[in-house]
Amino acid sequence: MSGKFLISRRGFTSGAVALGLGCKGALAQGFAGLGKTADGFAAVLPGKIFTFPADHGPHPDYRIEWWYVTANLVDSTGGALGAQWTLFRQAMRPGAQQEGWANQQIWMGHAAVTRADTHRFSETFARGGVGQAGVEAKPFRAWIDSWQMRGLDTTRDDTIAPLELNASGADFAYALRLDAGRPLVLQGDAGYSRKSERGQASYYYSQPYFKVTGSLTIDDKPVEVTGQAWMDREWSSQPLASDQSGWDWFSLHLNAGEKLMLFRLRQSDGNDYCSGNWILSDGKTEQIASAEISMTPGSLTGIEGRKLPTTWRIAIPRLGLTIDCVPLNARSWMGTSFPYWEGPISFAGSHHGVGYLEMTGY
Repeated sequence: MSGKFLISRRGFTSGAVALGLGCKGALAQGFAGLGKTADGFAAVLPGKIFTFPADHGPHPDYRIEWWYVTANLVDSTGGALGAQWTLFRQAMRPGAQQEGWANQQIWMGHAAVTRADTHRFSETFARGGVGQAGVEAKPFRAWIDSWQMRGLDTTRDDTIAPLELNASGADFAYALRLDAGRPLVLQGDAGYSRKSERGQASYYYSQPYFKVTGSLTIDDKPVEVTGQAWMDREWSSQPLASDQSGWDWFSLHLNAGEKLMLFRLRQSDGNDYCSGNWILSDGKTEQIASAEISMTPGSLTGIEGRKLPTTWRIAIPRLGLTIDCVPLNARSWMGTSFPYWEGPISFAGSHHGVGYLEMTGY
């Protein structure tokens, strides 16, 4: 998640295009090359004290970073939709930040909308140092070209809300307002999110409590939407171990008010690394250890020569949780520079609700 490849989140891609890197070389070091060593970049270590609003802004001494929003929405008829907005920052090389076109930061934006019968996405790139893309911590603003996530006059540092969010592609657009009344949630161990037993990690926090209002347009047909959204903020210099090919990541909104974040990092020896966070409706959290989590792939969907597990069974016995997850649209494929699957899901079983699934490296 050497400055010679590119970026991403849990979702990424990009500088590889600007640097002329082919996918084959990058995938040899895990999805989007995120398992490569990170000599010269800042290390992710336990014990960081997060400070806001500063940590809402960029951290250019680290190789990769993202601002990531996924929204589960409904229109006035109850029809389900999804929206994604992502801004990635990637440093091509370590060292002091250069001015203008010499700046070593590359930015990439992904936006998507999903309905049961369609999935639309767009991708855009920008070079740092020239004002085409960036993030400002206070007042908060993240942008690339005309896409923007912007704080309002009343935006609070501890909730990063309210926000206005907009993006558009050739055949879709959305303009959303995100409100939240609860503070941010630190993932992992006080924001230190371990990704393997060998030291790979990221700094990671979320805002899982967004309430959403706004409009979404597909093929020039606007609809008013409401729903809930989840924002992830992560930065790292080497988020994958060299033998990890990619991940399966869930953000879940339970109907009873709890939230659940889970991920599985797939390892070549079959001993996948899992982690999770059970977030109560009052904001208290419980870490979930890898050994406690069962994430079982179900039916496969064929997309562009790949087979992806688009249904899942998740079980966490300690929490009394066993759920079956199904996609709103099994073909929620992000055909971006490094392609991945990302789309809205619903789940039922011991608990019910909606969420988002991301799968990379297949």
